[in-house]
Amino acid sequence: MAVRQPDPTRIGRRSIGRRSIAGVGIAALAASLLGATGSPAATAAPGAKGDIDAAVARLDTLAADLMAKSRIPGMAVAVVHGGKTIYAKGFGVRKAGAPGKVDPDTVFQLASVSKSIGATVVAHQVGERVVSWDTPVRRHLPWFRLKSNYVSRNVTVGDLYAHRSGLPGGAGDLAEVVGFHRKQVLRRLRYFPLSPFRNTYAYSNFGLTAGGEAVARASGKSWAGLSQQVLYRPLGMRSTSSRFKDFVKRSDRAYGHVKRGGSWVPLYVRQPDAQSPAGGVSSSVNDLGRWLAMILGNGTYRGERIVKPAALLPALSPQSPSRRAAALGDPTGFYGYGFNVSYDTQGNLVLAHSGAFTTGAGTAFTAIPALDLAIVTLTNAAPTGVAETLNSEFMDLARFGSVQRDWWAFFQAAFAPVTGPEGSLAGRKPPADARPARALSAYTGTYSSPVYGRVRVKLSGKALRLVVGPAKRHWKLRHWSGDRFALRPGGEDANPGSAFVVRFERFRSGSARAVWFEYFDLGGRGTFRR
Repeated sequence: MAVRQPDPTRIGRRSIGRRSIAGVGIAALAASLLGATGSPAATAAPGAKGDIDAAVARLDTLAADLMAKSRIPGMAVAVVHGGKTIYAKGFGVRKAGAPGKVDPDTVFQLASVSKSIGATVVAHQVGERVVSWDTPVRRHLPWFRLKSNYVSRNVTVGDLYAHRSGLPGGAGDLAEVVGFHRKQVLRRLRYFPLSPFRNTYAYSNFGLTAGGEAVARASGKSWAGLSQQVLYRPLGMRSTSSRFKDFVKRSDRAYGHVKRGGSWVPLYVRQPDAQSPAGGVSSSVNDLGRWLAMILGNGTYRGERIVKPAALLPALSPQSPSRRAAALGDPTGFYGYGFNVSYDTQGNLVLAHSGAFTTGAGTAFTAIPALDLAIVTLTNAAPTGVAETLNSEFMDLARFGSVQRDWWAFFQAAFAPVTGPEGSLAGRKPPADARPARALSAYTGTYSSPVYGRVRVKLSGKALRLVVGPAKRHWKLRHWSGDRFALRPGGEDANPGSAFVVRFERFRSGSARAVWFEYFDLGGRGTFRR
């Protein structure tokens, strides 16, 4: 089959999270289960040097096994212990069908692992007293508004980094999909309904992005420039950037892959600049080993203080319950500021985060400070749980000497609903007794939404076609029944097999005055008016 090669001009914008399902949610679940799996009593203290050496010795085999099971094109892995990287290796290729191999310096898009990295940028500025975690966002973004005036005035940088602002999960993601830039998306957050402030956890890419943007404005710099100045340069992370243009310039970079017809193919390039604090970092495992060594070193790397411990500690401490116990003895997961936070059965703090782009990135790290041990795994394929599986298997081996459960089966099941078809019409055929549509001219025209901008409905031959947003996405509608049509966005805009309802409403003088999109109906914001 012909393969559309990744190209910076063809931008895949969709990331996990637009239906309130986030890769980080799966990482939070995994972190809460680390060590809570009925582990047998160990004959030696978990994390003793011999156990860690034995676990590292198994990594080549574990990685090769997962590569064979998943058939993903490429992966890179690094382990940090004793203040240094003790293992760094690449597996497979950067791009399917091309000879370039993955190595420890290959640059991957990190997706939501960017949140943890960005939280350390914020912690640096907290330590320098530029801001605090309790700084109101409006102090530095006076134009920022949410649905509630009280929340708008009081929401802090920490609230947004802990996902406790009340914004619904995924708020703003689809505004990015249709082509709005960062400030335009952030201005549109005011239209989403809010859950109880500081009493509800809901993962929000653009909520966190607003927090990062406020810190950058307080610092008098762009977010990418601030990250470079206070974190990447001091740590010697020479291949790391929060700018997309730097990623596409790298000669040793991984291409994102999606599964088509049973094969992994490089179709899209994800351009995440609009939500850079939440998902825009690109890096290598060699660079990330330095960052993880700094985290394990309580803000210090190779004797140099990068982040003050008192400023970093809140980010690594529970701030919001992200996964509440469902039964007695069930582990509870927490979110700090940009980090998943949990505790294993020995009471050890476990820090973790996942990142995922359905256009071709699956990443994760896990760190246990009490063991002075961390692992990071980066892959160049849409998420299936490979990164989380490898990290969980390794940590089991390091602590207990054996893998405690079938993590591959667990994460495959966890990721299935995230990467599967979406929409109420997915997998369905139009009803046999479908009512005919009106004359198609009754539906044509321009409709608008305060969140998603304009949608033009036009005739294309004998069918309706949509032109959506500043990016001018072109989507075809297929008649379903009566005034209802099926939307199958396809490509980078929805998972394969997805199908959503589009319903024309409020007819006057023979023409629709409104149209409702299931695709856009997060927080009840799916109606566009003529």
